[in-house]
Amino acid sequence: MKKNMGSSDKIIRIIIAAVIAILYFTNVITGVLGIVLLIFAAVLVLTSLIGSCTLYSILGISTAKKES
Repeated sequence: MKKNMGSSDKIIRIIIAAVIAILYFTNVITGVLGIVLLIFAAVLVLTSLIGSCTLYSILGISTAKKES
């Protein structure tokens, strides 16, 4: 996969995932919504670690620095 995520994009995704996880494990968000958001958080972390976002590829977006 071609990397299409920059470092700031990765950091923002990890922060959002951490906030969702904290809210879930402190029972602020519960039930089906909590589980769905927890899965969404896992996807955010996974795409951050891989460095590639499928939605970005479909839309032709890239936040990665250009190689010179």
